[in-house]
Amino acid sequence: MAWHLRGTYFENCNCDVVCPCNSSSLALPADNDRCVLVLAFHVEEGEVDGIDVSNLSLTLVADTPKQMTDGHWRVGVVMDDAATNEQARALRAVFSGEQGGPMAAFAPLFGEQLGLETVPIEYSNGGTTHRVKAGELFEIEVEDFVPHGSSEPTRLVGVVHPVNTTLTLARATRSRGSAFGVALSGRGKNGHAAPFAWSA
Repeated sequence: MAWHLRGTYFENCNCDVVCPCNSSSLALPADNDRCVLVLAFHVEEGEVDGIDVSNLSLTLVADTPKQMTDGHWRVGVVMDDAATNEQARALRAVFSGEQGGPMAAFAPLFGEQLGLETVPIEYSNGGTTHRVKAGELFEIEVEDFVPHGSSEPTRLVGVVHPVNTTLTLARATRSRGSAFGVALSGRGKNGHAAPFAWSA
């Protein structure tokens, strides 16, 4: 069945700025023995198999080996409690790679599924500041680097990434909490942001 999603995303990981994984298209290992990352998505408009999934948010929480291409990622999904059961199933199918699209290329790296948490999600994308609050689990905010005298953030271009081939460079100003037993403490660490438009 056909589907399409359009929206914005940002991420925070425990690598120093700039993350070697993303900047090398996963060729280089992370800065730490384990890479802990959160990818936050807001679907501005979308439909999956006839199900409207517009105006919903979700996050992926992952704990991966230093060399991400080794696989065995531990991955959990935090879903917006505004989603109906039908909408949540549709979004999980896309973000797990089951429905094809960009995430399907990364699905073979997933190992342990940590489960699903459903909480209220507050997501904002205020130009160069990006924030998500997932209930009482965690809160993350990243700010893009904007060169003096410019209104446009610094970007990585031509990277292999499931969201976009162009990502902003950013740093987390807030990163605290935990989910699925994974502690999130990436304040001052790496961030990225980008719009996304997926279909299959």
